[in-house]
Amino acid sequence: MTAALTIAACAAACPFVVDGAAQVLPQVLPRAGATPERVSLLWLLLAFVVTTVLTRAATRYIRHRADRAPAGARPSGPIRDILINGVHIHHQVWGILLILLVGLLQVAYRPSGAWADVAAAAFGVGAALTLDQFALWLHLEDVYWSPQGRTSVTALITTAIIALALLLGTDPLGLASTPRGSGAVRWAVTGVLVVNVVAAVVCLLKGKPWLAVVGMFVPGIAWVGAVRLARPRSRWARRYEPGSPRDLLAEERERRHEARWNSVVDFIGGPPSR
Repeated sequence: MTAALTIAACAAACPFVVDGAAQVLPQVLPRAGATPERVSLLWLLLAFVVTTVLTRAATRYIRHRADRAPAGARPSGPIRDILINGVHIHHQVWGILLILLVGLLQVAYRPSGAWADVAAAAFGVGAALTLDQFALWLHLEDVYWSPQGRTSVTALITTAIIALALLLGTDPLGLASTPRGSGAVRWAVTGVLVVNVVAAVVCLLKGKPWLAVVGMFVPGIAWVGAVRLARPRSRWARRYEPGSPRDLLAEERERRHEARWNSVVDFIGGPPSR
């Protein structure tokens, strides 16, 4: 019921937002303009954020009730886990099905206008439902409320940042346009793109995959990750001598970073229960 209620709530809220979104976008993005593509992208982002908030609220409510229910009590009410023949159907299943449906309709019918916005919003809902359980399909086990489950919230935050960057007109790798201007300008833009890709690769080697992904869409993010110390146990950190000042500093920074980041993730997604 979690996924069904989330989809229904998003569908009910969407009509009240679309007109205002289309009118506000030109003021928010005067340089980019309210192109049909950016209006659809705005719909996708709004649906993604709303679905994430509703889904996390629902799952935290379900956990709250489960923690206080007597042993062996059957869940009741509209907000509860879905069981079919004793199998718990996770909400990522409905998200995957929705993404596949939207992809099929996009290929078959190439919707435009308002239907393109509907498809974008539906994709945002499906993406949020799926990525909310990213840790489950990464570890192939139910780690939703375990410390490993924090990876799902990180995936949600990363996706939202990427969508926002695209909405603001970021053009990763120059995919949407060709650099204009003099030869020097084109070479400068190309050089920045190359440096950005190299920095993203260095982030991966330093054990910072999320910075690498975000850095591909937000210039400068990957550069910061590339020049800072590698995370312990990453491929790059193998160059550090065990017990050396650089190795000890990397370990200390890792502990501080994990503590700060986990507090943010737990605030958004709820703290682990095991």
